[in-house]
Amino acid sequence: QVQLIASGGGLVQAGGSLRLSCAASGRTFNSYQMAWFRQAPGKERELVASIIGTGRTEYVDSVRGRFTVSRDSAESTVYLQMNSLKAEDTAVYSCAARIDPFDIYKYWGPGTQVTVSS
Repeated sequence: QVQLIASGGGLVQAGGSLRLSCAASGRTFNSYQMAWFRQAPGKERELVASIIGTGRTEYVDSVRGRFTVSRDSAESTVYLQMNSLKAEDTAVYSCAARIDPFDIYKYWGPGTQVTVSS
């Protein structure tokens, strides 16, 4: 069982920055593929960024170049650094984990609200 606790959301003006953190339990953190999802009101949840144990990252086109996902194995934590925030980034952000890269993301943490004012 993997438990995830996300933090770092808040209200920020457009153009500003926020960093989200997601602390994971478990002894095999490096084997987890970690991801950040977001869901805006009235929209479907979308995968924003993911990172695997080797450090390889992937991003949705709308955030590439502005967001950076990283992981600290010593702290069993994954981060999402969000820069140049836009109003359309407003959403509830959730972190998720999976062990099998061909499986769905099975483990989810509670979401954290990010609101970007224009």
